[in-house]
Amino acid sequence: MFEFLSNQMRDEKGRLDSTRGLICGLGAGVAEAVVVVCPMETIKVKFIHDQCSPKPKYRGFFHGVREIVREQGLKGTYQGLTATVLKQGSNQAIRFFVMTSLKNWYKGDDPNKVINPFVTGVFGALAGAASVFGNTPLDVVKTRMQGLEAHKYKSTWDCAYQIMKYEGPLAFYKGTVPRLGRVCLDVAIVFVIYDEVVKFLNKVWKTD
Repeated sequence: MFEFLSNQMRDEKGRLDSTRGLICGLGAGVAEAVVVVCPMETIKVKFIHDQCSPKPKYRGFFHGVREIVREQGLKGTYQGLTATVLKQGSNQAIRFFVMTSLKNWYKGDDPNKVINPFVTGVFGALAGAASVFGNTPLDVVKTRMQGLEAHKYKSTWDCAYQIMKYEGPLAFYKGTVPRLGRVCLDVAIVFVIYDEVVKFLNKVWKTD
């Protein structure tokens, strides 16, 4: 999705500036949230909460999904959609903004300059760190909205309000340190693989 959007927004020299990178990342994140992330994250969070309960009711993945759909319908796999769209959209917007900015800085006046995979990995780790600090509050709200106690909240905004009211602002940054380590490594690897795949595709099917 990012490649599709960025191909529409590059200038006559084929460059993508930071602002347009942010917009393309936002579009990619929203599409990702709706098609993949929301249902998978909802199921994952429900499973984690169920296994931590005194009497787990899901016997396995397929049984759990079947029970969720039977009891709540398909909407049971799309709980917290607004929070997920906000979280994933901002997530990818921040990552691609940082990544595009760093790449443009590194390439300077030569848009065709090749970037070493190690450098790409370092840039990816920085983009991942930026996204963690930028949207951990949204991730906390999303997780609450997808858990087994999601019924306590009337909406995404009500969830955020209750966290602020009863737990304080620091509650929005719970789990930042462990998430930072995982996400930096995760995003670094993803961007290295992403760049190498794009380079390969450019040889057999022009994408930029």
